[in-house]
Amino acid sequence: MTSPAWHHDTAIIDTGAQLGAGTKVWHFSHICAGARIGEGCSLGQNVFVGNDVVIGSGVKIQNNVSVYDAVTLEDDVFCGPSAVFTNVYNPRAAVSRKSEYLRTVVKRGATLGANCTIVCGTTVGQYAFVGAGSVVNRDVPDYALMVGVPARRIGWMSRNGERLGLAVRGEGEATCPATGERYRLSGDVVTRLETP
Repeated sequence: MTSPAWHHDTAIIDTGAQLGAGTKVWHFSHICAGARIGEGCSLGQNVFVGNDVVIGSGVKIQNNVSVYDAVTLEDDVFCGPSAVFTNVYNPRAAVSRKSEYLRTVVKRGATLGANCTIVCGTTVGQYAFVGAGSVVNRDVPDYALMVGVPARRIGWMSRNGERLGLAVRGEGEATCPATGERYRLSGDVVTRLETP
């Protein structure tokens, strides 16, 4: 039997927030009323989750991450310490732009490294891997390994988080060294091959 959601005494969970079974919210975090969080998640110390946020199951959000309105994190996403999300492309303190929020989606199984920034309006593909300190300002393909400012693709990662021996673009196949899963590169797209 799965345990109910739990939060530390110092965490603030606003009335109306939905937390799935087994989810844990640690010290000094704040979950706003409209947030929807799935099962088995871990939200570290000093995490903020806005009202218009959907977080899937199995998500791990490390310390000092603010997940602002208009962000969706699908199942099994990992957010490293101090990862940053934005929701307005051209903010000004004196200009209200809440009606201009741009939606950001981080797809299933993706990893966002420590101190990376995800600029609003982008989609990070399934099982993509964004390196620490990188700035993502355009969509990221499934399985892509992205590093730098701005982030650029330098390779491909398996579902298990292992680098695949594939060119940045072109044609080829590779095997995950940890699981034996096979992947195919065709142009700028990597797909996982079904096992027989």
